[in-house]
Amino acid sequence: MHVATPPAPRPPSTAHLALPFFDDAHRTLAQGLVPWAAAQEVDEADDRAACREWVQRLGAGGWLRYCVPAEHGGALPALDSRALVLLRETLAYHSPLADFAFAMQGLGSGAITLAGSPAQQAHYLQGVARGELIAAFALSEPEAGSDVGAMQTIAVSAYPSSASSQKDSYSLTGTKTWISNGGIADFYCVFAKTDPTGGTRGISAFIVDADTPGLDASRHIHVMAPHPLATLQFTGCTVPASALLGDENGGFKLAMRTLDIFRASVAAAALGMARRALAEAVHHARQRRMFGQTLADFQLTQAKLGEMAALVDSAALLTYRAAWLRDTGQARVTAEAAMAKMTATENAQRVIDMALQLHGGRGVEVGSKVESLYRDIRSLRIYEGATEVQQLIIGKAVLQE
Repeated sequence: MHVATPPAPRPPSTAHLALPFFDDAHRTLAQGLVPWAAAQEVDEADDRAACREWVQRLGAGGWLRYCVPAEHGGALPALDSRALVLLRETLAYHSPLADFAFAMQGLGSGAITLAGSPAQQAHYLQGVARGELIAAFALSEPEAGSDVGAMQTIAVSAYPSSASSQKDSYSLTGTKTWISNGGIADFYCVFAKTDPTGGTRGISAFIVDADTPGLDASRHIHVMAPHPLATLQFTGCTVPASALLGDENGGFKLAMRTLDIFRASVAAAALGMARRALAEAVHHARQRRMFGQTLADFQLTQAKLGEMAALVDSAALLTYRAAWLRDTGQARVTAEAAMAKMTATENAQRVIDMALQLHGGRGVEVGSKVESLYRDIRSLRIYEGATEVQQLIIGKAVLQE
């Protein structure tokens, strides 16, 4: 017997755009993005091929222009956290992989935006904005995740002659792992120690093109949700001195500044997934009939949906506040961004779990939306600073007040 497929949930509400955190430019952005995202259909069976396609579509649609400043082909004079938040929230609602593709274009090129030379910015940022170059951010190592100072990848400088004081090149040796876009990126922003005894003060950043000899990005990492990851191996990988990004030994601060820009947008991605899970739960509750009424008629269901809605809204307010604070130049932003990232990812995990529970057996069926969301959300509580790291950041800020 053929069973008709129930209609999909309605597009997400844009009522939150009326909040004072946003201005007319953000509302205009959302009005164009929401229907565009809803109209996209990408086969995501192969996450690497799908990621490439999403980058191309996002570039053609003009959305990647929000990843770079206007002087390099961007849409706005400077990176705007509220625009990033709206983009990631909307994309994640429809496709977490689309959100990932967008986010990595920003994170992978963020260090170039902040500290790149004019030549570096002109070449790489325009390619990123058009969707012609795929970016990646290579910081983590097998024994150096949250503990960046334990980094073991080294960059040894070389001089054209014994009489020269001007460095000619750097040779990188070491391993990076859990690198998003690993194996499909056109370039990597790589962090390595130029002073092995300097701890975090001895780290520098380099732009390494994917075809540079000595770089092997073929070791793919398979995880529970679609996400192109790889381990990068550098073996005498030589780059010209012009590949240095920013000041020598200034890489740690550059990495932290880059992550600070995008931390609130990670919260937005989780928020988008939570909104989709709530919409799926409401839709299912209205359609599912049992004991002569719909699932939505039961008070227990109504109470659960009410809790989910409150979790979504509380995460949204913290997320929008963090983005607004950064855009308006407030002195303290790091702790607020940590609060948003922690709360949004943890709340989204709870909301998606409750949505799956409301779906019953259908919730764990492979291919259902809540099942895929259940797998997608888990990594957001870990990457770009696990929940426990965010708790430490917030706690230290509270003690300093």
